[in-house]
Order: sequence, then structure tokens, then C-alpha cells
Amino acid sequence: MTTSTPLSAEIAATTARIVVEEGLEWGPAKRRAVRQMGLPARTPLPDNDEVEAAVREYIDLFCADTQPRELRALRQLALVWMGRMAEFRPHLAGAVWHGTATRLSDIYIQLFCDDPKSAEIALIDHHVDYEPRTVTGFHGESVEALSLGSKCPELNEMIGVHLMIYDLDDLRGALRPDSKGRVPRGDVTAVRRLLEETAP
Repeated sequence: MTTSTPLSAEIAATTARIVVEEGLEWGPAKRRAVRQMGLPARTPLPDNDEVEAAVREYIDLFCADTQPRELRALRQLALVWMGRMAEFRPHLAGAVWHGTATRLSDIYIQLFCDDPKSAEIALIDHHVDYEPRTVTGFHGESVEALSLGSKCPELNEMIGVHLMIYDLDDLRGALRPDSKGRVPRGDVTAVRRLLEETAP
């Protein structure tokens, strides 16, 4: 954990605004914040804990009246896709799981498969249009993702859904708590529990 400096806090705050207002992922948002602030490209970046704290603060200040409903709608949509992909042990991760998502956020669902091609075949069988891409996984490695757009009825918007393909063996270490003691992803039961806890 790096100690925050005034500059690091300022970069985190600018990053938070970009994340919330434009739906950018944290890495690209940090780099854009540095450019927007006219800082050298090699400026040390705030860590993700500092960015997350800034994002939560930004949401509390500027989106407190809209964000809880948007987050709930995204979690409900995530559950729909977790149900469709139930045979691949789906786990919700990212901002929608951690509670920092807004209507501009994408949904990241991690699938743990015996056979990496099986999830892709399931989408083809369901006539789902998707785009294969490579994203950064939870160990920093490259992971295949099947990306698609899904209509969110509550928000009346198309939302990006990314199904990240992991090997079944990866599930063993996947639920180890992070540096703050939080579980970094949750299965269907855990997501349902979140929705019950935050029911209006």
C-alpha cells in the first residue's frame, strides 16, 4: 500500500471523475487523468485502493440520488447472465460487484470452465452475438473474454457484458480475500444476497 501524497490524491480525484462520468476502466482513466493534468507520462499513479476511495467519494457527492438504482439494475442484469451461464460457475467481479458501478459501467463476469471453448459454444447455441477479446485477468495475465451488449430494461440502455474465461483450477484461489479483507468476486447466491440487502 503506497502512502498517498497531495499529487496522488489529486490524480485519484481526477481519475474518479473520468471513471464515473465516462465509464472508463481504472487503468486507462489514471493515464488520461495524468494527461489532462498536464503531468509527465511517468508520474507515479495512485494505487487502486486510493482510486476506489475517490470513486466512492465522487459518487457520494455527485450521484447519491441516482447511483444506487443504477447499481441495482446492473446487478440484476448480471444475475440474468449468470443464470444463462450457470454451468460455468459464474462469479461477478469489478465495479458492479464492489458497488462503485454507474449506468456507464460494464459488467464483468468470470467463468470457470473445464473446457475454455465450452462457454463460447454455449453463446453460439443461444444465438448470442459476441466478440472475443483479450483482457487483463485477476493475476495480471491475459485472459480471453467474450464481450457482448445486453439491453438493461431498468436503465433502457445497452450495457457491455464481458464473460472472462478462466480454467476451473483458477477458482481455488479466486475467493481469497483482498488486502481489505473483502471477497473480490461473488457467485449467484452472493449477488442475490447483495440485492436483498439493498432492496429499496
